[in-house]
Amino acid sequence: MHLVNDGRALDQVSDAVDEVNKLKGQVAAQWDEASRFDAEKDKTAFRQYEEACDRVKNFYREQHEKQTFEFNVRVRAEFKRTVHARMGIWEAMEKLNTLVDDSDPDTSLSQIEHLLQTAEAIRRDGKPEWMQVAGLVHDLGKLLYFFGSEGQWDVVGDTFVVGCKFSEKIIYPETFANNPDSKDPVYSTEYGVYSPHCGLENVMLSWGHDEYLYHVLKKQSSLPMDALYMIRYHSFYPWHREGAYSHLTNAEDQRALEAVRAFNPYDLYSKSDEPVNVEKVKPYYQGLIAKYFPEVIEW
Repeated sequence: MHLVNDGRALDQVSDAVDEVNKLKGQVAAQWDEASRFDAEKDKTAFRQYEEACDRVKNFYREQHEKQTFEFNVRVRAEFKRTVHARMGIWEAMEKLNTLVDDSDPDTSLSQIEHLLQTAEAIRRDGKPEWMQVAGLVHDLGKLLYFFGSEGQWDVVGDTFVVGCKFSEKIIYPETFANNPDSKDPVYSTEYGVYSPHCGLENVMLSWGHDEYLYHVLKKQSSLPMDALYMIRYHSFYPWHREGAYSHLTNAEDQRALEAVRAFNPYDLYSKSDEPVNVEKVKPYYQGLIAKYFPEVIEW
């Protein structure tokens, strides 16, 4: 029961984070064409911005104080030497679904429903199969909560670069004041440990479900790079919405930016769609899973 309660709390924080990002403005879909399903949405439902911010401020204060460069180096070293579980993609989706008690009246949408809603919205718009798969799996990194995460702050929330000065374009930038890196003689400088235009592939983003899943699937799937960009960067709002880190990005990152901007409306706005009949669509998505993943993945 402890896990269920903790999982419910994580889900509530994750939803509140998404609500803030919804309210801050629609991400422009600049790839191929505007997302048709998104164009038909009533955005007036997402106007309670200040209230949403209040719900996440304490979460971000903790995240911004604890996401240090040292922590990020350590957690990646632990990731490389530890296999927490061995299971296929659909089994992982079902395991993620246990984070929330389905009988809880305060829970309107399960994890698996959100994944399927995202994938189905992408499918309805006629996007390629690999993008549908990216939508299907994009939040599976929240399995970190089962695998010894230190809290909610190292699983969910917007991501940002560590190892250089914290950008003013990160949500609540003032809450980095108690992060020791903000006073470090190297980490507090514009470039920190990086070189100009080194590319995002060569920078360290704050650890959470996006970074974790990206590193899991980079070597254990046949997904194209655009799908991996969508997975890694969909919570990297200071970059893909606010325009931060142009001093670190390179030409390849422009391709990544277009991919992420094409993906994000499906992640943010599909949550208010009608529920998906899981058993009805399961055979279709199991077929796609077989195309892009091995039967068993090391998590």
